[in-house]
Amino acid sequence: MASQGTVLFDLFGVIARHRSPEAGAALVATAGAPAPAFWDAYWRLRPAYDRGDVTGPAYWRGVGTALGTRFGAARTGALIEADVAGWSAVDDEMVALVGELAASGRRLGLLSNIPPELAAHYEARHPWLGHFAVRGFSCRIGHAKPEPGAYAWCVRALAEEPADVLFVDDREENVAAARAFGLRGVLFTGAAGLRAALRDHP
Repeated sequence: MASQGTVLFDLFGVIARHRSPEAGAALVATAGAPAPAFWDAYWRLRPAYDRGDVTGPAYWRGVGTALGTRFGAARTGALIEADVAGWSAVDDEMVALVGELAASGRRLGLLSNIPPELAAHYEARHPWLGHFAVRGFSCRIGHAKPEPGAYAWCVRALAEEPADVLFVDDREENVAAARAFGLRGVLFTGAAGLRAALRDHP
């Protein structure tokens, strides 16, 4: 693996796995709401939660209001717990690749749309986060992808020129926004494809 070059990683869909259908169903069951209406409210209100504009309890109060109901304290706590659990699985192959890159001398950064409770969960359980010189968690930097401010924050924190940073994400709109900001971008489709991209972008 090349020993130079900064790589800025997305977390979910790259190093961590997307929520499984089973975990999604468990979250819907915890809410006790029809799935289509639940997911509409969940995603429509999510950006403010990811940016840290609202707390977890406030986010879930908003979801409840959108559904025409009210989640009490116990239900809200259960929803936060189920939500965190649904996003908690990681890809061991990608965790190993992150370790390889760090050992080879690559400088690493992380840019993730992630709410406070989930960020705290990962920091408490995943020591491999220590490989990242910069952690751009949206709930702490006040910007969420694909907002330009998210990429600007990471470039400043890394003290790099945008063109010297390779951004890796599994969502095309996030990669396109990174390229528009001046970063090099790779659409993640798997560990093998990323290894090839890293050889092409030392």
